[in-house]
Amino acid sequence: MSRRTGTAGPVPSTAPTDAREPHAPHRHRHRARLAALAAGAVPVVAFPTPGQAWLAWVALVPGLLLAQRAPSGREAAVRGWWFGAGFILTAMYWLVPSVGPALPVLAVLFGALQAPVGYAVHRLLRPPTTTRRALLALLVVPAVWVGTEYARSWHALGGPWALLGATQWQHPAVLGLASAGGIWLVSAAVAAVNTGVLIILTAVPRRPRAVAALVTVLVLAAGPLLFALRPAPVGAGAVTVALVQPGVVEAPQARFDASVRATADLVGQPVDLVVWGESSTTADLDRDPAALDALRRLAATTGAEVMAGEDARKADGRISKDAVLVSPAGVVDRYRKIRLVPFGEYIPLRPVLGWIAGVSRAAGENRAPGTAFHVLPATDRAGRPLPVGALICFESAFPDMARTAARDGARVLVYQSSTSTFQHTWAPEQHVSLAAIRAAETGRPAVQASLTGVSAAFDAQGRQLARLGTDSTGALTVRLPLTAPGTLTWYDRIGDVVPLGALLVTAGAGAADLRSRSARRRTGGPAVQGPPPPSPASPSV
Repeated sequence: MSRRTGTAGPVPSTAPTDAREPHAPHRHRHRARLAALAAGAVPVVAFPTPGQAWLAWVALVPGLLLAQRAPSGREAAVRGWWFGAGFILTAMYWLVPSVGPALPVLAVLFGALQAPVGYAVHRLLRPPTTTRRALLALLVVPAVWVGTEYARSWHALGGPWALLGATQWQHPAVLGLASAGGIWLVSAAVAAVNTGVLIILTAVPRRPRAVAALVTVLVLAAGPLLFALRPAPVGAGAVTVALVQPGVVEAPQARFDASVRATADLVGQPVDLVVWGESSTTADLDRDPAALDALRRLAATTGAEVMAGEDARKADGRISKDAVLVSPAGVVDRYRKIRLVPFGEYIPLRPVLGWIAGVSRAAGENRAPGTAFHVLPATDRAGRPLPVGALICFESAFPDMARTAARDGARVLVYQSSTSTFQHTWAPEQHVSLAAIRAAETGRPAVQASLTGVSAAFDAQGRQLARLGTDSTGALTVRLPLTAPGTLTWYDRIGDVVPLGALLVTAGAGAADLRSRSARRRTGGPAVQGPPPPSPASPSV
């Protein structure tokens, strides 16, 4: 004789709750996406000015956790997208004066590049976590992250800024990785540690957690170990460089005059090279004899060649930005900036997006880019060759340009900068940090002269030697130890092997995922494996 254990009819008291249930998943989804947007802001605290570099090693975990716990791979990708949008929106908030209302649009567009990160985390680390999938995640997730950074770094998409590895600019031991694989290897290490921490915190089985802990420790030790074991760049003399910072001076002639006065104060000091900031003169030195004569006199009285930043309309009617090397005899050589700042120096697709100039400080007309990079043939005060890799402002963000300068024989990397539009934001501190990374990558000392700060100098391992903040003016003089001519780091030799390898790993993981999904469809299995459904006796959530 059987016994009834349930009721056949509906329960009236639960009807209102059931009517509201279809909306609950939507509310949860929206809350999770907003949480992902907020989580994207967390890693930015590791960059200058907040400068909490330690946070970078765990700052991705909230966003990765939201992707891991998504109900599907599709939703994980969307959460990755929102995370990326929050990161871009926060990291580049200081662009509002230049791009105005276009910043949220850019954040959404570039945020889409992080969607594969969210999908990869969900695909590999959704519960239950196995040792095999944990190991794959420790390889694939950092590869996907670096691949997205590399894609975002393409100049046509804006260029590299706020790369995760740049958070470690004040830690030369960690930057030992940069000398081997560029900033990309540092980013990969930081992303790998974040992935390891996620596994340690969320995996239930002991073995995946143990494997993740071991890999995390090894990755954390890799940079300092490489820094300790690899010999420092071989020294070969030194030069004294003066970085001229006139401060916030709006009128072009007054700015030029302030730079002249600061340089004149160097007379009597054993200076080998004087560097002015970007846009320190609006005179075309090939057509303005008065401005050129002033620079020639400074070179003669100080005994040092002067590198001025020229932002002028040329004979062809177009404006360009040039680094101009001047000796007592006149213009020695010039380099014209080839990678311009989107919106700041040109507006992409101006016929379509030109309206942005009317609601922001975006470029009223496009600057003319140069055609190629070349080393400037400077000499020190004794007449000895001092080849200089002169790059202008935004170009300090590009690892390949500093690498080209090193391979072409530059003994010093010189960056001319002007961030006056963003003076009271995080931009000046973020910008100067890039010179430290370029120094560590190339094994060359690097300096940055900024009109309004920050001006600074770094040795060949990225250690800061001198600094002039945004609240200071004058000339900063620093003695730079030089490395032997022909010195090349591993990164100088192998180039962007790390991001290219990351793209291959990402492509391989994507192909494997497609094959797996296709096989499941052919066998009638679920297209995307997820957590088991609740049992009939369990209440639905």
